[in-house]
Amino acid sequence: MVEPNNPRNCSNAIVRLLENHGVTHVFGVPGAKIDSLFLAIKYSKIHLILCRHEQNAAFMAAAFGRLTGKVGVCIATSGPGVTNLVTGLATATSEGDAVLAIGGEVPVGERLKKTHQSLDTVTLMKAATKFSAEMVTADQVGEVMGNAIRIAESGRPGAAFVSLPRDVGLADFPGNADAAWGRRLAMGPAGHAAIEAAAVRLNASKRPMAILGMQSSSQASAAALVAFLRKTGIPFVSTFQGAGPWAGGDDHEGYAGRIGLFRNQPADKLLDRADCILAIGYDPIEYDPSIWNAGNTRPVVCVDVIPADQDNAFMPEVELIGDIGATLEALAARLSPPIDAAHKQAAADARAQVRATIAEGQSLNAFPVAPLRLVHELQKQMTPDTHVALDVGSNYIWTNRYCVADHARQLLVSNGQQTLGVSIPWAIAMALLYPRARILSTSGDGGFLFTSMELETAVRVGARFVHVIWNSHSYDMVAFQEQAHYGETVGVELGTYDVVKMAESYGCKGYDVRSADELAAILDEAFKSDVPVLINVPVDYSQNLRLMQDVVQQFIN
Repeated sequence: MVEPNNPRNCSNAIVRLLENHGVTHVFGVPGAKIDSLFLAIKYSKIHLILCRHEQNAAFMAAAFGRLTGKVGVCIATSGPGVTNLVTGLATATSEGDAVLAIGGEVPVGERLKKTHQSLDTVTLMKAATKFSAEMVTADQVGEVMGNAIRIAESGRPGAAFVSLPRDVGLADFPGNADAAWGRRLAMGPAGHAAIEAAAVRLNASKRPMAILGMQSSSQASAAALVAFLRKTGIPFVSTFQGAGPWAGGDDHEGYAGRIGLFRNQPADKLLDRADCILAIGYDPIEYDPSIWNAGNTRPVVCVDVIPADQDNAFMPEVELIGDIGATLEALAARLSPPIDAAHKQAAADARAQVRATIAEGQSLNAFPVAPLRLVHELQKQMTPDTHVALDVGSNYIWTNRYCVADHARQLLVSNGQQTLGVSIPWAIAMALLYPRARILSTSGDGGFLFTSMELETAVRVGARFVHVIWNSHSYDMVAFQEQAHYGETVGVELGTYDVVKMAESYGCKGYDVRSADELAAILDEAFKSDVPVLINVPVDYSQNLRLMQDVVQQFIN
């Protein structure tokens, strides 16, 4: 018989290594091939969050990774347990979220047999992660784990997958679990020559524009970024994932709004007139260069942690590779661009146009509720201690464009893979990380059911949040684009479900909104609840073609 939780085995060494790295929570679903790791966690300082689905465990780990900068950890058993992680890990890699996934596997001696749950998961995971490897001997445990963590956290973060055969997890670990496995080395600023070249290019520009991407929104670089923007006066736009500490407040005079998906925003027009682009922490997956930069010969300067992927529409002239905050500090000291007054005024005009659109929402009292009215009510709830998780769908376009986030990583969105179902798991993770904060999440009625089973997990672990369902009884983001492109829709109509009864069945609270004027009071009351709250809001998406105005005509032509 195997010794119960043998403290000398590799599973305990892995848990010890994770503790040393500062991991506080692990998310997962158990199974026979990974049970030794679960048992080791039981006797550790790490909190085990038992989930209802492995995909959601990966989503929760990804939220921890994005918000802390250290790997969020998820674990699953062999076979389908690991395959269920794929969507979560692919999403994490696309969004720049550091995740370490550990999957169980059949014993090494059975790897080539047709036995239960035997699968080449390492090969499977290569397309979804930055690193994928299996520990086939006990003395590899530290090496594989250390490299997986370093790779997941370094450069542009992403997911790493480690396969743990059952017999390796049970074997005695011959190494030192307290060695500096996974230690990350700090980066300095970009090289002096690159900074000087960037300064020359930007100082010659009269209409420079900065694009703030996903990696610019980290807490580590937030202060330096804000200082850079204020000192240089360069007008700027942000991608959906770039939302952060620059978006709100009258003192951010250069802010011109957000860009993404459809090239028809005031910020896009300002971007068109720019004579030099400064991309900060930007990844093309956020907003395709072929949409916003095709045919342009203006110079592009990149500030990032890794070299840019070269593209026909995105060929940086100067690349500043290093710590983003330190690089911006060094670059700011060398900049005094002669920015045209008309260019600054154009940024102010763009910002005013966005604010005018947002202001429309306050007076829209029709029912079902207009998207801008719902955004208006959600914005009123956005205090400095409010953290927001957005699901994908029409709701996420309206919210990303018009709901302001003032703080670094205050608002989480999946804009790379555009993965449905992320908001509930993210909200749970946020509630665990920030137990005294206000947590707001939103989704459509379709995306909500992708991960709604985790409401039971939320109640069990004491996670509190308010979840707003934009209910159209359809996959509306698909529907309005089909209508715009083809003049008809297919495969988008959904049925109904009772949100209040569903909430109560899980031990949550539920509300049905019956008029736009009820929203404010219901939201105020919801944030006082000691359990998760679901708010069902019937939404009128008949104005959704506004999201694609001009783009529709381009498609038709």
